[in-house]
Amino acid sequence: MNKILLHTEGFAVLALSVYFYEYSQFSWVLFFILLLAPDISMLGYLLNNKVGAILYNLFHTYSLSIGFIICGIVLFNSTLLAIGLIWSAHIGMDRMIGYGLKYPAEFKDTHLNRV
Repeated sequence: MNKILLHTEGFAVLALSVYFYEYSQFSWVLFFILLLAPDISMLGYLLNNKVGAILYNLFHTYSLSIGFIICGIVLFNSTLLAIGLIWSAHIGMDRMIGYGLKYPAEFKDTHLNRV
């Protein structure tokens, strides 16, 4: 049951991020160009599993993306807001399809697998 809730939560974050992105009338070209950008953090796995997990988790937690959204709103900066919404959409999409935060044991060992 917990796993289903986490997948549903991911869908909700994705849907809300896309809704507010559309509402703000940002560029869809930019959206699709940057949607997979957080996955560049997987390059850390080229060094070792620990570094890979740390980098991946850093770029796949909501804290940074929400920070960008808040800064974009407070500073009236549409670029920061757009990046934060795209980033949150990416994380929500990952959670929705079952990719979770990584444990250093191996890439496929995620918090969603241990729920």
